[in-house]
Amino acid sequence: MSSAGIQSAIDAMYAPAGWVRHAARVVFAVACFLATLTGVVVLSILLGSVVAAALGQTEGRPWYDLGSNLRELAALLVRLVRADPGETAAVSGFRVGVISSLWLLALVTLFAVPVGIGAAVYLEEYARPGRLKSIVETNIANLAGVPSIVYGILGLTVFVRAFGFRPFALGYSLWSGALTLGLLVLPTIIIAAQEALRAVPPSLRQASLALGATRWQTVRDHVIPSAAPGILTGVILAISRAIGETAPVLMVTQATSLLDPPRGPWDSYAPLPLEIYNYARFPTADYQALAAGGILLLLMLLLSLNGIAIFLRNWYGRHPRG
Repeated sequence: MSSAGIQSAIDAMYAPAGWVRHAARVVFAVACFLATLTGVVVLSILLGSVVAAALGQTEGRPWYDLGSNLRELAALLVRLVRADPGETAAVSGFRVGVISSLWLLALVTLFAVPVGIGAAVYLEEYARPGRLKSIVETNIANLAGVPSIVYGILGLTVFVRAFGFRPFALGYSLWSGALTLGLLVLPTIIIAAQEALRAVPPSLRQASLALGATRWQTVRDHVIPSAAPGILTGVILAISRAIGETAPVLMVTQATSLLDPPRGPWDSYAPLPLEIYNYARFPTADYQALAAGGILLLLMLLLSLNGIAIFLRNWYGRHPRG
């Protein structure tokens, strides 16, 4: 049989399977597109409902009057950032919540980022392969899936009450909230940093060591800078999760609104998610609109952090080091 005949026989044999594979590809592509479209539509509806609730549909202004609605929304958000909790929803705001959340952001970063990156560097670059390393990594992965309310109970027991030893108890201070949220995001930071370090080519390490650099010099000057985009992205996304958490915060705060913002890490605090929760419990429409405005402030804070992560990743991609 000639080569042309053999090829014809092969084409005839695999033709039905080819049609099946083509149909499967089309179905899979359509399913992925519909899933993406569903997510975008649902998020758009949620965001639109929150914006409509925050505006309160005042003055009978139609939704398509975008210019006037955006100006009103901007004025509302500025007022909410500047105003303290008041006797009525018309004069209340989220200044205490914003300042408390920024304090938490700084303290959680101060605690979780060095510990998480240091643990990832040790596990990837220094720890010897074996059963102990496997057990540690398995436990870290398991801790990443623990419900956040469990971390809240842990923070209440360990940091707020110190197992009943009052001299060591931190009370309902910013330190208690920051350490609790730091433990919450620590597994996520470690896992993200490990994956970024694993993505660095082994040849980079071998070349550095071959030129006489020590292991620490190799890690400091070549491995970590090369893995920086992935590490920073994981860190900022983890911190964003910490700032948006409500369940653990309810356990390690007094769960009430404050009239004055915290001025130091030992002061009481009321972060933005807690204040949103407190206002959302009121049945009246004006407090519901106030809670919706707080949700928009929280979304802006989270989107800003995500934007910083994207900027840093792109900047390191354009300016590689190592």
